[in-house]
Amino acid sequence: MRYFCAIDIGASNGRHALGHISEGKLIIEEIHRFPNDFIKRSGRFVWDTGMLYAEIIKGLKRCAELGKTPMSAGIDTWGVDYVLLDSAGSLLGDAVAYRDLRVNGMDEHVFKLISERELYARTGTQKLAFNTIFQLMAQKLAGGFENAAALLTVPDYLHYLLSGIMKTEYTVASTTGLLNAHTREWDWGIISACGYPDVFQEIVPPGTVLGPLRSSAREALGFDCAVITPASHDTASAVMALPSAVEAPMYISSGTWSLMGVLRGSPGCDEQSRRHNFTNEGGCGNIRYLKNLMGLWMIQRVRKELNDEYSYARLCEMAEQESIESIVDCDDSVFLAPDSMIEAIKGVCERTGQKRPETAGELAAVVYNSLAARYRQTVDEIELLTREHYGGIYIVGGGSNADYLNRLTARYTGKTVYAGPSEAAAAGNLLAQMIAMGELPDLDAGRRLIRESFDIKIFKPE
Repeated sequence: MRYFCAIDIGASNGRHALGHISEGKLIIEEIHRFPNDFIKRSGRFVWDTGMLYAEIIKGLKRCAELGKTPMSAGIDTWGVDYVLLDSAGSLLGDAVAYRDLRVNGMDEHVFKLISERELYARTGTQKLAFNTIFQLMAQKLAGGFENAAALLTVPDYLHYLLSGIMKTEYTVASTTGLLNAHTREWDWGIISACGYPDVFQEIVPPGTVLGPLRSSAREALGFDCAVITPASHDTASAVMALPSAVEAPMYISSGTWSLMGVLRGSPGCDEQSRRHNFTNEGGCGNIRYLKNLMGLWMIQRVRKELNDEYSYARLCEMAEQESIESIVDCDDSVFLAPDSMIEAIKGVCERTGQKRPETAGELAAVVYNSLAARYRQTVDEIELLTREHYGGIYIVGGGSNADYLNRLTARYTGKTVYAGPSEAAAAGNLLAQMIAMGELPDLDAGRRLIRESFDIKIFKPE
């Protein structure tokens, strides 16, 4: 049996998903799971990259202990965040988390050097305060490039720790605001205009074999395997696993963030797309034309503040019993990193003259209805900008398990919703590895495999 290990790390947890093909189906087995969250260190919210690497090694060891040593391993994570390394390849400081407030006002500094319109025309990147281009301005103003010889995004850095090879994978590079959407290479004109040093690595496509494990990792594990860059941005991996037979479906990759969009052959860097704040991110042979929406972050934080008393399934059930009609703008910056998500939701409802949610069920209902309403707005924008009509929405990722939200999405948008697989990022990661190692011939075969392997729930508009 040929095994492949997808290491899928999100903003709340990470896991090792071991995959193989049996009787024409993709079998995914969760081998190891671990929590992940940013921590406060030296006054900043940062990611504990040392912990992440230790957990990566622990999960790979577990594969071997089970007698299922993988042929290859690949890592996908969130985008935009990065580390700096010196000329010896040693870490310089922490990987500051995108929710850290150091980014406040950095867009204004960047736009003094290159206009917002020109930046979008070249990169097609949605303006988000935490894009790498803005984070780097905060780094620059703090004098933080001393001794910096290399910049790696978080998944690139973790691949480097495993393989000893420094490369930047295309899909995660496309989240930085420094990649030219047309050439699919670093835009050195933007980098120079911003005054950033030449610390950027060669860009490689999804499915690139970096090489075997570096000696230290091989010794720690007691075996060797290939290190392969999947679509290292988790959303790109999730979109690879869309079960649709349609060439360009509408989708939502639903997790901590909701990434809602369509697949296109070329980027849409026009002024109308900029005004609607759409982004053009790299995919596997295509462009993911999408909008980055707040997603399940709000309900995750509500649940945490309720001391994890309720499961997500139970919160959905409770929300469905409520009649509260309050709707908030999920993308309001007040929800990005509040001290209390519950108080933030209540406060916005009060300020907008709506009923204040008091119970757990009412809070969940406000969140889920607000998400569905935001999806409706985005559907309208996508159809306006692409001049296309889409009959359905494919929802993949953890949020595809939220039946109540899926029903609301179908109701609000008037579209048929196809939900699943929930393991989309891991599945897409595995597809990239399997294609690179000759287990599958191409992505079309991979998506057929997904359709045969997972149950897809269908929700019709009411």
